[in-house]
Amino acid sequence: MRVLLLEDEEDLRYVISAGLRDAGYAVDAVPDWPDAEVMLDLVPYDCVVLDRMVPSGDTLHALRARRQRGWTTPVLCLTALNEVPDRVDGFRSGADDYLAKPFAMEELVLRVASLMRRAPERLPVVLRHADVEVDEARREVRRAGILLSLTPKEYAVLRQLLLHREDVVTRSALIEHCWDEMADPVSNVVDAVVAGLRRKLGPPALVQTVGGLLLARRVSRRRVVDSPLW
Repeated sequence: MRVLLLEDEEDLRYVISAGLRDAGYAVDAVPDWPDAEVMLDLVPYDCVVLDRMVPSGDTLHALRARRQRGWTTPVLCLTALNEVPDRVDGFRSGADDYLAKPFAMEELVLRVASLMRRAPERLPVVLRHADVEVDEARREVRRAGILLSLTPKEYAVLRQLLLHREDVVTRSALIEHCWDEMADPVSNVVDAVVAGLRRKLGPPALVQTVGGLLLARRVSRRRVVDSPLW
């Protein structure tokens, strides 16, 4: 669950990044559109939070151009421009949602979660596997009906495993989707999160390691080429 945030106000960029990270998202934050363009060409983001007016101009022009080239990543416009013509222009340019400043952080987090469920394929509100349920709307996890207390990163990793439960999931894939560009790929942070997740899920084991790769099912015969660091 990786988000790109484009916000030119430094203090607000910090606050939004912190709020999204507290909710379990990996966040890359940039101050202007050229920086966002570079990141978008490098990383397959799950959602983009886009300020309209930045130093290089109105980002709707760039958004419209990307949409015309077939870009489908969901975009939430976050802006002080909130008159009806502004909102209409935003949606016509390819925005999927529009939130006016000032805003409540809780609402922003919920809107981002909603956009991620809708694209690229419509995801269910509740992800289920065996006796585990992940409620995306409430951000709650239950096993056998018992509510579990997961950290944001444990939640993000479990969600990623359940979304790809028919495949093995590599360490690099977890870092790409659950951590931002500041993550150290050779540290043991992923190991620690997975260990904590296994402990909280309890027996019988839901998350298994196969040749250094993770999966959320009993058996997987699919071969995956990667460079796992487990």
